[in-house]
Amino acid sequence: MKRHVRPYGDTTGDGMVQTSFTLPVPFGPKADGAARQLANRMGIDPAMVVHSHAIGEEFTFFVVYGPVRHVVDLEQVRVVEREYPLLSPAEVNAAVRKLLRRKLVVVGACIGTDAHTVGIDAILNIKGFAGEKGLEYYRELKVVNLGAQVPVPELVRRARAEKADAVLVSQVVTQRDAHLLNTREMAAAFREAMGARRPLLIAGGPRFDPLAAGELGVDRVFGRGTTPGEVASYLVHAVRSRKEVAA
Repeated sequence: MKRHVRPYGDTTGDGMVQTSFTLPVPFGPKADGAARQLANRMGIDPAMVVHSHAIGEEFTFFVVYGPVRHVVDLEQVRVVEREYPLLSPAEVNAAVRKLLRRKLVVVGACIGTDAHTVGIDAILNIKGFAGEKGLEYYRELKVVNLGAQVPVPELVRRARAEKADAVLVSQVVTQRDAHLLNTREMAAAFREAMGARRPLLIAGGPRFDPLAAGELGVDRVFGRGTTPGEVASYLVHAVRSRKEVAA
């Protein structure tokens, strides 16, 4: 694998990229000129407006195409690598029986004002996601799905009542960084209520950065495209790690 790479458009290494955005400018030639100027300042030069259309009377949507000079150094790329094996449902069930000798309790919710349950349901509901069954399918997992718009104090109360081993929160609404604020509030509430005995805290959503788990006060952050099998396998890994530390 090469260390230094550039975007690919028509030919290898030509640096061509495509981006889209909206400007609060009425549709027309001046709007296209504004889009090209913005793209130039973003490093796309020359910039071609390949598509634009009006969104109401005062806004225009653009698709811009052109080359950038930037080069990516792959050795400087930092991501969260999966440090645990992906397990089948049968392997997860067997591991939980061996580790806990009881069912592993998972409480899930969308917290704050977030009413988007598609993400949490994809992980928890038996129908699952991407061809994988959700956590309700696993015999050795007890899943409590609290649904949408759950206040943080209620989430803490239910997690304590259910003696949860793990709490999964999904956040899709990101305006004014609501997903970050809600997750920090949730983590702080569990620390205050339960201290070191708190359950595993897992956050997920399409706009989360998996590298931000420590900053947010949670044990793990999952981004877009996460499957139920990945979450189930992580639960086994995290529970095992906790037991090893406690021993």
